[in-house]
Amino acid sequence: MDRDRCSISTGGVEHGGVGVVQGEGYLNGWFRRRASNAMSGKAGKGAAGRGKSKGGKAVSRSKKAGLQFPVGRVHRYLKSGKYAERIGAGAPVYLAAVLEYLSAEVLELAGNAARDNKKSRIIPRHIQLAVRNDEELNKLLGGVTIAAGGVLPNIHSVLLPKKSGKGGKGSQESKSQEY
Repeated sequence: MDRDRCSISTGGVEHGGVGVVQGEGYLNGWFRRRASNAMSGKAGKGAAGRGKSKGGKAVSRSKKAGLQFPVGRVHRYLKSGKYAERIGAGAPVYLAAVLEYLSAEVLELAGNAARDNKKSRIIPRHIQLAVRNDEELNKLLGGVTIAAGGVLPNIHSVLLPKKSGKGGKGSQESKSQEY
């Protein structure tokens, strides 16, 4: 019997052509699932959707968390690093997410710096410019030296030539040599 097309009202509320039984007990639901699984050929242990199914494809923790960074590898490094006796299940996921965010942020800013310099590849100079021009990343990586990164272009204001505000003839002459 097709449940979607029939109308069932067993003391419940009618909803969209399918009866919804109010106050359904645990065993009633279990028996109904068991019967529907038997009719569909899914009978057996684990057919109700609880627990791990045998023969299913393994899903990585990175995939479950929606990350690109390897959660399993981070967990292994945390354990082998002896940072603590025990490492919780959520710690490597959180750390992998933070590392992924930081690397994506640096790569985005470095890519923008490369585009500004009309280059298609990111070089250490672009990473240096990206990090030093961003206030938060500069604070985070303040004591870090990036190899072949160079320095930010900066000329102290005292060293710049003075601009005179007057537009007369005297402003065109150089007064630095007069005594």
